[in-house]
Amino acid sequence: MTSLDKPTEDTQADDTRTVTEAALFEAFGGVRGMVETVLPGLLFVTIYTINKDLHWSAIAALVVSLALVVVRLVMRDTVKHAFSGVFGVAFGVVFAMMTGNAKDFYLPGMLYTLGLALAYIVTTLCGVPLLGLILGPVFKENLSWRTRNPGRKKAYSKASWAWGLILLGKCAILFPLYWWANTAQLGWVLVALKIPPFLLAVWLTWVFLAKAPAPIDVFAEMEAEEQAEKERAAAEGIEASGGRHRR
Repeated sequence: MTSLDKPTEDTQADDTRTVTEAALFEAFGGVRGMVETVLPGLLFVTIYTINKDLHWSAIAALVVSLALVVVRLVMRDTVKHAFSGVFGVAFGVVFAMMTGNAKDFYLPGMLYTLGLALAYIVTTLCGVPLLGLILGPVFKENLSWRTRNPGRKKAYSKASWAWGLILLGKCAILFPLYWWANTAQLGWVLVALKIPPFLLAVWLTWVFLAKAPAPIDVFAEMEAEEQAEKERAAAEGIEASGGRHRR
């Protein structure tokens, strides 16, 4: 390697890290997405801790979730993270109202976390890591990493294992508390566990992907193939036209 090669490789590595950071930020919602995830549950447990009123706590959580969606709509921003929060809160409210047990407000989210943890692990064992399916379109590589980029498949597998094990660890704490702790205790622990495990999983994902080979931009390849086909067709048309003139 010459002294001229190294800056180029360093620049490419920096570009890969920048693209990875931007893709993770888009896929997982960034700071705003985390706030939208935490706020409804925080409001629920705060109100319930104060007055032990399930109905007011549930209504407040649902209202703030809807308000977050409205804010995104007004700002013409993506609503997928806010909408996921609304659905999660709505299911929690329905469960809690049906059973009359305030702890059931958290049960759908806990079951979702468990299911997601198993999905990460099972898909990785099957050779199609879930994180690759989620981030492939974001990186414009779709499923090219499965057969054409083994280094990225390995990185996606490591990251999916990290997500699966971290979420399982979270479930190992929450489900016993669901049975043994009261609603306020479960709620505060759940709020406390919203962000740190998520940040750890995102950081590990960034570490694995930043060291992986660059993604293959399949969209750019398709555009290049289309352009080449147009050029070939144009060249063939010119040759055919030249042949007729010669005759």
